[in-house]
Amino acid sequence: MYSLYRTAYPRLNANRAWRTLLVGSKRQYSAVDAQQKQPKLLRHSHVVGDTSKPLCEDTIGAFWDRQVSKYGDREALVVKHENNLRWSFREFGENVDNLIRGLHASGLRKGDRVGVFMPNNSAWATLQYATAKLGLILVTINPAYRSHELLQALQLVECKSLILTPTFKTSNYVQMLESIIPGFKDGKQNNLECEEIPSLKQIIMVDNSFGSFDFNGLNGVTRYEDLLIKNTHLDSSIRKHQEQLGNNDIVNIQFTSGTTGLPKGVSLSHRNILNNGIAIGDRMLLTEKDKICIPVPLYHCFGLVLGNLAAMTHGASVVYPSEGFNSALTLKAVEEEKCTALHGVPTMFIDEMNLPDFDKYDLSSLRTGIAAGSPVPIETMKDLIAKMNMKDITICYGMTETSPVSFQSQTTDDVEHRCETVGSIHPHVEAKVIDPTTGETVPVGQSGELCTKGYIVMQGGYWNSATQTSEVIDKDGWMHTGDTGIIDEDGYCKIIGRIKDIIIRGGEKIHPVEVENCLFEMPGVQNVSIVGVPDKKFGEQVCAWITPREGTKLTEESVKAFCQGQISHYKIPKYVFFMPSDEFPKTVTGKIQKNIIRERSKEFLGL
Repeated sequence: MYSLYRTAYPRLNANRAWRTLLVGSKRQYSAVDAQQKQPKLLRHSHVVGDTSKPLCEDTIGAFWDRQVSKYGDREALVVKHENNLRWSFREFGENVDNLIRGLHASGLRKGDRVGVFMPNNSAWATLQYATAKLGLILVTINPAYRSHELLQALQLVECKSLILTPTFKTSNYVQMLESIIPGFKDGKQNNLECEEIPSLKQIIMVDNSFGSFDFNGLNGVTRYEDLLIKNTHLDSSIRKHQEQLGNNDIVNIQFTSGTTGLPKGVSLSHRNILNNGIAIGDRMLLTEKDKICIPVPLYHCFGLVLGNLAAMTHGASVVYPSEGFNSALTLKAVEEEKCTALHGVPTMFIDEMNLPDFDKYDLSSLRTGIAAGSPVPIETMKDLIAKMNMKDITICYGMTETSPVSFQSQTTDDVEHRCETVGSIHPHVEAKVIDPTTGETVPVGQSGELCTKGYIVMQGGYWNSATQTSEVIDKDGWMHTGDTGIIDEDGYCKIIGRIKDIIIRGGEKIHPVEVENCLFEMPGVQNVSIVGVPDKKFGEQVCAWITPREGTKLTEESVKAFCQGQISHYKIPKYVFFMPSDEFPKTVTGKIQKNIIRERSKEFLGL
């Protein structure tokens, strides 16, 4: 189970009454409006989203075609690292149809799995809509995967086709394939034969080397450019094929993080992710006048749904500033393209604002965006609004298994609510907090396991794993998130942390995020992660890893002294270590990997 959007601060003094807000209406209700309309405060931790606006029952392909027709020559896609490639909706649509012809001609049919293993680029975006229109299942693979992880992913879902670039950063994907497919580079055969992955029949290579990569000698490889078939229309066989598609068909398989075991394939339908993209964009108040800068990876739901689909469903354009995250290139793209929205995890925003020449960038065009992935320190939120002009920035919570977003803040929420909660429930979504022992819904303000329900829950469960699916989705359709949460009397939700990350010291439960929040307020602290380490006397002790701001000197003693009087004595870290920002173990999306930090702590301490 993997969650990108666990984003919260643990303290909140909320006394304004709203339970659910109308989304998609012309007017966004303020807290005062909500109090007048819904004066009754919640008593139990159970919220239901607004249902006045019906869900969309289209397939992604049908919705995409309407948007292409509607917005025509309006700009749809800008890729800065592809010589400033710039497509209108019409041009984007033509490229999607060209790819559809090629994929269909290669023998791919409804339900076939197509793996994508590459960084952000125009081919990735084209593939997203082409596979959806053709009824294929797009399998998004983390570009940071090593050979054995790639092999596991391809085997698990039995990919028939794999689309990739030759390299990305320090990864050489061709060498990876050679280690998986013996003789891949011997040039002795035209067909692809792989005993380890018998389903794999086709490899499509997207050249990101600007022509310097040598394709000679690669067995079974088709150049992406050679796959595109230009024409003025789709032939009748493809049209007939499209007519057989339904919105409950699986369109995308995303993998969970796999930090505690083998990754699981989350099977999501058109209905799952299309409606989530619509709801996300509604909360951001997106229109066709918006331009979203997307430095987050497309393989992940952050880029694929919160980025591409939220933009497409509202006629907005997207900008990819670079193949992988680069803080300077991101701000440069925002300035040059006059982007109105910017997505990122808190560490990305912190890196951007810590650039020595940050002040030289004109970010006045920014209005909104999404911060997600980990707690947003209140000082960072204030800086996003004051320094980056993101006055309408929203916070999201969800998980891959729920399409992904279930809670999101409103643009009208104050800074406190956007920092200390993950907002209110999405439309057509239901959530409750339960006692994990009894399964009963707890009173408001009491912590427990957060469960969600509705169209967002993964349509196909975990790919080929009914047992694992039944472990997280109960008989009544509730998705058990594994997160500790609190719903207050106004319907706001705050996430305390992962149940498995809770530190139990001498019988006392300590939520890492509470200690992290305390230390984020300490002058000179740029980043911090709290984990538990074994202790013979107390069971566990609190261990802190901190990145000091440049030019700041912090010591173990000064850190502990700052915590005195701020948090209970047993929550004060016993161990304090310091680490440069670039050495913090992070996922491709920028999320800090606590499991690695926990193991590193044990090694340092000889435990």
